[in-house]
Amino acid sequence: MFPFPTFPEAASSIASSIDLLYLFLVGISLLMSALIFLCIFYFAIKYRRGSRADRSGIRHHSLAIELVWSGIPLLSFLVMFFWGAWLFYDAYTPPDDALQIYVVGKQWMWKIQHPEGRREINQLHVPVGQSIKLTMTSEDVIHDFFIPAFRVKKDVLPSRYTSLWFRATKTGSYHLFCAQYCGTNHSAMIGQVVVMEPAEYQMWLAGGPPAESMAQAGAKLFERYNCNTCHVGGGRGPLLADLFGSTVALENGQIVVVDEAYVRESILLSAAKVVAGYQPIMPAFQGQISETGVLQLIAYIQSLGGDSDSAQP
Repeated sequence: MFPFPTFPEAASSIASSIDLLYLFLVGISLLMSALIFLCIFYFAIKYRRGSRADRSGIRHHSLAIELVWSGIPLLSFLVMFFWGAWLFYDAYTPPDDALQIYVVGKQWMWKIQHPEGRREINQLHVPVGQSIKLTMTSEDVIHDFFIPAFRVKKDVLPSRYTSLWFRATKTGSYHLFCAQYCGTNHSAMIGQVVVMEPAEYQMWLAGGPPAESMAQAGAKLFERYNCNTCHVGGGRGPLLADLFGSTVALENGQIVVVDEAYVRESILLSAAKVVAGYQPIMPAFQGQISETGVLQLIAYIQSLGGDSDSAQP
């Protein structure tokens, strides 16, 4: 949008809006700084020692001046606040039709998996014009998923999920960085986001070695760890069909939403939030199932039905 060499290319639906707000903030700052310094120079010269400036009739109070120097900054700050709040809401509220992709950060790489099963390392292929929602977590330390051309950036944290979304508007290849110092080889934790035409993306998705979907991989893990003995008609655990996105009551009286974060915690730390009417007999799988495996189990539970749109990590 702006032909400045310091600006990366604007290649997402919100990039130009963020650039415009940034330039507005810079412009207001420069304007106020210029006014302040011009007044300083003017009064320093006019009322310098020995000048013949009229110093009679000194006024100690002026309501008009106080209203002006209070009102103009107030209006400017309100504009910046509501403009920024609107952009913040837009940047952190993914559309309902967003394509969900899973990201796991690890020293020092990005591991990415598409719901259909295709996996990538340090590359993310997406279709142009399609809203993409990334559900992200870390296997070790804090990382930060940063795509300058899309103006999106979000911390990737261990032991919890964070998410961001974007809609690419131009095909091409764009830089992907870790923007949080994460260890010795932090500077090498880089990658690319490849934006393709939808038909080309579908061909890429279908290419490569045959891969099972995340839900299929999750179903295998579900059986391997004998989860079906309690959660499929066993009576010792809540039934999972149509559960994702709904609300459940816990034994302590709390009401929680069954989203990605709740399912993850229930798998790794099963006694943390026990559903009312059930005993805390489920073993904890922390250290036994990888973050990738947890995401596959979540994808499987989502495939059993439920309102996934209402569950935001």
